[in-house]
Amino acid sequence: MKLQTNRLLLRPISLEDKEAVFAYRSNKEDNKYQGWIPEKLSDVEVFIGKVAKQLDEPDSWFQLVIIEQGSGLVIGDLGIHFCGDENKQAELGCTLNREFWHKGYATEAMKKAIDFLFNDLDKHRIFASIDPENSASIGLVERMGFRKEAHFVQSLYIDGKWVDDMVYALLRSEWDG
Repeated sequence: MKLQTNRLLLRPISLEDKEAVFAYRSNKEDNKYQGWIPEKLSDVEVFIGKVAKQLDEPDSWFQLVIIEQGSGLVIGDLGIHFCGDENKQAELGCTLNREFWHKGYATEAMKKAIDFLFNDLDKHRIFASIDPENSASIGLVERMGFRKEAHFVQSLYIDGKWVDDMVYALLRSEWDG
């Protein structure tokens, strides 16, 4: 499976991507809102080994890398969690290398993934779980039409502390592409 936009190629993650993924994912400051920050290259290898090999498997995470077509560089990744009743829902998460922030790449990648999930895989609802302090991600999903559904107080235990979680969602009937 490959998804293409004018500037990007999204394809399944592979072991060949491990160095590029480690380079941006291991930066603790850039990824302070992420639930997973690898400390060594082998952490990325384990991560890649655990992600689903098949698309649209119920209760699994499928990971795509985001490649800038002009340079051929892996500039980020996009995770899709297939879940919900009858596997009709999906959770999205996106991580970009800091060098590619504020260029519209996250929006472009997310829009393509959302179109694919609604139009090709017939999903009913797509949601995102976001740290309330992550204003960039909140702005991203709000610009795409997601609405805030919930703010859970101290609902996640990450790095030895309880943190809040906000859920934003979008129904297929609300998506205009």
